[in-house]
Amino acid sequence: MNPASRGQGNPHLGGPVNQPPMQGQPPMQRRTYEQARFAPTVTQEMRVRAHMQAPQQVVSETPWTGAVRQSQPEEEPGATANIIRLVIAILAVVGLFVGLLLLALIGGLSFGVRLFALVALSALPLIGIIAYVLWLDRWKPQPKIILGLCLLWGAVAAVILTLVFSVVGKVALLFAGVGALPDAYGAVVEAPVVEETTKTVLLVVIVLAARRHFEGPLDGLVYGALIGAGFAFTENVLYLGGAWEQSGENLLQTFVMRCVLSPLLHTTFSTCAGVTIGFAARKWQWWAIILMWLPGLLVGMLLHALWNGTMTALSHFPAIVSIVGLIILSTILTTLWIVLGLLLRSSERLHTQNMLGDYANTGWLTHSEVDMLATWKGRKFGKRWADSFPGGKEEMRTMIRTSGDLSTTRMRLLAGVGGQKERDIESFQLKKFSSARDRLLAASRSVVR
Repeated sequence: MNPASRGQGNPHLGGPVNQPPMQGQPPMQRRTYEQARFAPTVTQEMRVRAHMQAPQQVVSETPWTGAVRQSQPEEEPGATANIIRLVIAILAVVGLFVGLLLLALIGGLSFGVRLFALVALSALPLIGIIAYVLWLDRWKPQPKIILGLCLLWGAVAAVILTLVFSVVGKVALLFAGVGALPDAYGAVVEAPVVEETTKTVLLVVIVLAARRHFEGPLDGLVYGALIGAGFAFTENVLYLGGAWEQSGENLLQTFVMRCVLSPLLHTTFSTCAGVTIGFAARKWQWWAIILMWLPGLLVGMLLHALWNGTMTALSHFPAIVSIVGLIILSTILTTLWIVLGLLLRSSERLHTQNMLGDYANTGWLTHSEVDMLATWKGRKFGKRWADSFPGGKEEMRTMIRTSGDLSTTRMRLLAGVGGQKERDIESFQLKKFSSARDRLLAASRSVVR
């Protein structure tokens, strides 16, 4: 969608933006950018509170033209803390991977060489989900280490925690003298509550430890979907293995029902908590973000209970009725999840454009650069143009990546999150972007000469 027409904009957006232009410098043009549908509304008051310092020289309206910059920090603020977080994330991933190997060893003792076939069958829907999620995440890719952590958490930790809590719950009921409860209770109450909690608690950890990488609802959808996909993968291995123990016909039926007709259930359930946390992470304080885990968690539990309850009820009808009911309900949930992903992906692009518009209206970027950096077509053209010069394409990629980081930083400043540290990060990112632009320009001039 094209930006709105040029307007007078906000006179208090940046620092000394009301000053007359420097001699020989054209007046700075201002533009009002469209706000995204699934992003917080940015008000004049927020922009006044989060004013930014204008550059010493406004960038002229020539694509990728450099300018004299103010002195910016050479090292990214918080670099040491980021390294510590990275080390912890790597250790967590390694630990979960070891856990996956142990589960595979246990599975090998139970299923023998058939485990390889079970893994291959369970991996078919997993590969499709990962491909779609990575496609959704292309606009502003999240760290691969966090994506891997989510996938392994769902496949290993969430499964183990679910089994532990289920056993503890049964033992507690025995000590309380309750005895065995109907199977419907386990399917409709216990499973949704325990599984959705153990899966999505990682989302709270991520948003508290690495909030810069959990910046909106699309990030929440990506993380939640991968956790659910990992959980479904391990669960499918177990269900398929149990069916194979009975007969090859049961294996085929279970594969079709779980991996073909309803592959996105756990993905959809876990996404709910991710999306609500993502909405809060953009604008609210940490304690409010934790609270926003609860409504998404509740919706995921209710959808999970609806699915299990419906399938339990339909099991008392002829097989054809159960299959039709499964297809209808699965199609509805799958469609909702896919459409939600597309809407959030489109909204993310508009949100980036809106945030970068502040930098264009203050003089750090040109409006042409915003048009390039905030559209798929513009990014493609920019990389193609930059590829004509030695090292140019990599510099353009740096500009694109940094522009995404700047949009995150700008929203945090507008929301009053991060304080002075966030302003230091903004200064570092502006210098990083400007330096990449200057190197790209130098490369283009050397070719022209």
